[in-house]
Amino acid sequence: MKKNLQWKVVLAVAVIGLSIFLAYPFNDTKIHRGLDLKGGIHLSLQVITDDAINIETDQEISRLEELFKKNSLTYQKFAKEGLGRISIQGTLADQEGKTRDLFDQYSRDWDYSFTGDRANLSLKPLAAQALRDMSVVQAKETIDNRVNGLGVSEPLIQRQGNDKIIVELPGVDNPERIKDLIKVTAILEWKLVKAGPAPDEATLLQATNGQVPDDAEVLRGDPKRGQGGFYLVNKVAVVTGKDLRTIRRVTDEWNNPAVSFSLNSDGGARFEQVTGANIGKQIAIILDNKVQSAPLVEARISRAQGGVIQGRFSPQEADDLVVILRAGALPAGIKYLEERTIGPALGADSIRQGLLAGLVAIVAVMAFMIVFYKLSGANAVIALILNVLILFGALAYFKAALTLPGIAGIILSIGMAVDANVLIFERIKEELAVGKGVASAITQGFSRAFSAIFDSNLTTIISAVFLFQFGTGPIRGYAVTLVISLLANLFTAVFISHLLFDLMVRKSAKKLSI
Repeated sequence: MKKNLQWKVVLAVAVIGLSIFLAYPFNDTKIHRGLDLKGGIHLSLQVITDDAINIETDQEISRLEELFKKNSLTYQKFAKEGLGRISIQGTLADQEGKTRDLFDQYSRDWDYSFTGDRANLSLKPLAAQALRDMSVVQAKETIDNRVNGLGVSEPLIQRQGNDKIIVELPGVDNPERIKDLIKVTAILEWKLVKAGPAPDEATLLQATNGQVPDDAEVLRGDPKRGQGGFYLVNKVAVVTGKDLRTIRRVTDEWNNPAVSFSLNSDGGARFEQVTGANIGKQIAIILDNKVQSAPLVEARISRAQGGVIQGRFSPQEADDLVVILRAGALPAGIKYLEERTIGPALGADSIRQGLLAGLVAIVAVMAFMIVFYKLSGANAVIALILNVLILFGALAYFKAALTLPGIAGIILSIGMAVDANVLIFERIKEELAVGKGVASAITQGFSRAFSAIFDSNLTTIISAVFLFQFGTGPIRGYAVTLVISLLANLFTAVFISHLLFDLMVRKSAKKLSI
């Protein structure tokens, strides 16, 4: 065997062997099925980006109040006038210059003006747009972390348009759990309780003549946790979810599922100081403005101790709370626009029909090639089988999901592979017709057909790249499968097929079965 033929054989065996190694066994552990084949849920979410502007407005008010007090600036009150708009009422005319300096230094994302005894601030359009974009990016990242925390394989989570996120989770059969887990904003706070629980607000506020103190707010207990009723709690949180260092599921003293936590150094120091100064009082654990529990502080809780969140959790609810808190809070609310659940039966039907279509296409093409091109057709059949084998190996390596559109891409690539073989065989026939020898006709046939095969595959690959770049979900799956198939097609239809001819036909061969 010539040397150039030896390295070709080694390369072909290596590629085929690697493909079998990557793809075997041909099941879900190697070839992941997409949502349309495996079943699961498809969610279209809208991030309520106005929430991010509202949060920024609240934080700006808090910052400015502190700065006004620190700089001894007089005012009557701060008021939120709408989305990204703040008014500071009762400012004195002789302190306008000092107020401007403060705005210039600390509120650069805000435009300001003065009208009489009012200072008016509005969030700059570019800053508002940046906040909206950032809220969508952060929401996607948070959802990604939460879904990954559940161990869902092959999730698809991607941004669509300005404020939408698409979530596709193959194999998930409990959409309500996923929706609850994704939608929770997960703002966790610990606040001192001033009064409560009470059955209604009127009873709760009896001691304050029906008025809510300026430094307090009324929150409801979460009925699911057995903490119904109303609580009067401090507005300012002792610690929040941002201060968490570790969190995990445990069991409490009654052997019920609970969630233990520890705090970072700053949060732990505040927690230790506040619990030490408020022994005998309640401290509320609040998730998304609902009181989960309000235990009594029986002793100073050191920063090393951490604590436990109890609330009649089921094991699954405790696990979900751990996932949510580890992933962090959503920067804005979420609204569900569309939900589709694809059952396993539909997935099985899709697989059966898709595989049947692919099988019929392959068998029909193989039969045509053998009948029309005889033994040379068998060469094309081998190349086709290897094409599919290399495709599955590549899908397994890249952990790409096989979808119904992906099967369509495979069938299309099979058609193009056959087209390449037909081009080559017809060129070989033309060379034989003008009296050239078998070996020379084969070489010339491959050489003359190569440019046409390369051009057609290349242009289709370029189209598929654009489909992948601008498409979503199944369209991208189709593009990925098509590109891999066409690259495999170039290898098998040109390289492997030529190699098989070289191995079967000697220079001295007088006749070619074609």
